[in-house]
Amino acid sequence: SVQEFMTFTSQLITERSALGSRASVKEQEYLCHVYVRSDGLAGVVIADNEYPQRVCFTLLDKVLDEFSRQVSRMDWPSGSPATITYSALDGYLSKYQVHTP
Repeated sequence: SVQEFMTFTSQLITERSALGSRASVKEQEYLCHVYVRSDGLAGVVIADNEYPQRVCFTLLDKVLDEFSRQVSRMDWPSGSPATITYSALDGYLSKYQVHTP
């Protein structure tokens, strides 16, 4: 399924990325943009080739910064959507979504 692809790919490229790094990896017809902060917190944006890379990394910066302020660092390694509440993500995704006519 799409969810399984996104989860597997995100985990794989995050594990293969060094602390403090940003990268864009082509996977099938998508570009996966990963940012692993120096504190180990990581995020991935999966977008088509037309979505601007700069915008993906801006989104990752904002989401990871806010997440790190709202969620205790102790919860990062073992947390999951079932155990961590981070409601700001939906707003960011809506704001950064490309609307085509």
